[in-house]
Order: sequence, then C-alpha cells, then structure tokens
Amino acid sequence: MSDIVMNKEQIMEIIPHRAPFLLIDEITELEVGVKVKARKYIKEDDFWFKGHFPDYPVTPGVLMVEMLAQAGAVCMLSKPEFKGKIGLFGGIDKAKFRRQVVPGDVLDLEVEMIRQRGPVGTGKAVATVGGEKAVSCEITFVITDGDRE
Repeated sequence: MSDIVMNKEQIMEIIPHRAPFLLIDEITELEVGVKVKARKYIKEDDFWFKGHFPDYPVTPGVLMVEMLAQAGAVCMLSKPEFKGKIGLFGGIDKAKFRRQVVPGDVLDLEVEMIRQRGPVGTGKAVATVGGEKAVSCEITFVITDGDRE
C-alpha cells in the first residue's frame, strides 16, 4: 500500500464535499494539476447499500465516477490559481463498468489530466480493485468560483 499524502481532513481543505458525499478516503499520490491517486474503502455501512441493493450490495457506477471526479478535483483544485474554487462536471465520456464493487473492496482511483484550457479540462480516469479494472472513463470538468450569478 502507498503512503498517505492526504487524509480526509486535508482533502476537505481542498474540495467542498462533505459527508455523506465526500467519497474519497485518502490521496496516496499527487502531482498537482497532472495526476492523482486516491483510495476509497468500501464499507458495509456506506449509505448507498441501504437501497442499492439491500440483499445484493453493489456500489453504483455513477458513484464510482463521482469518486474519480472528486480525486481529479483534488488534483486540479490544489493548483494555486484554483484555490477555494469548485470543480463541476462538464461531461463524462467512454464510461465502461467492468466489475462489481462490493463491501470490503478497496477502490484505487487514478486520474491523469490529458487536456486543460483555462478553467476547463479533461482527465482520463480508472478505478481498480486489487489491480482489476472496475471503471474507466474520461471526465471533463469546469472550475468555477461557486457564484450562482
């Protein structure tokens, strides 16, 4: 296992997500604005298992994409020019779901930025369990001040 670069408290200093929607537990590698590796420990009491599905708990694919996006947000919002800003989805492309993720799994999340122009960029994202690919996609993000005006 990799060393922890950031714990949950440190992650919350960078991205605005809070429980129950902070969906990453730690950052294990970070090259600011370039790539990030993060981890999510999938626990039996994670909120989504109450309804997805009570007798067959499986992590929803859309939440795994969100986990990847949150890791990517840490990577980008760690850049000095984006400090205090918010990252929003601009798009999700080429999403593929390859294995079920269940309680007890450790989901390793990796996002590498492949394009950025100003506040808009795209990351190539992959989530794995024990080296086995669970989800892959490209996520496009937009960095904003958070003003609704």
